[in-house]
Amino acid sequence: MVTRMADTKNMTDEEVRRLSWRCRRGLLELDIVLQRFSRNHVATLNAQELLAFDSLLDLPDNEFLDVVTSRISFVNVEILVAKKLDALAMKSVLAKLSGHEAVSV
Repeated sequence: MVTRMADTKNMTDEEVRRLSWRCRRGLLELDIVLQRFSRNHVATLNAQELLAFDSLLDLPDNEFLDVVTSRISFVNVEILVAKKLDALAMKSVLAKLSGHEAVSV
């Protein structure tokens, strides 16, 4: 069962820690990216970005890494498309994950 978080500005420290714990993955490359993202960005995500990030965390590691590294576009991942997430929020999260934080809106 996946727990959806509230807006991070209203998240408790426990919720932030729980989300950060979900960032621990089996692939070293993904683990490094997610730990950096958790440390630098989780507390600043808005509600739509948080939903996008939470949905990315539901992906298997290899698929998640492929989306983060732009090997595949998030619009080609059925699980993400089915959730009808905000595209700008997803692009913002992916930019932060990849280290390319400048996102044109």
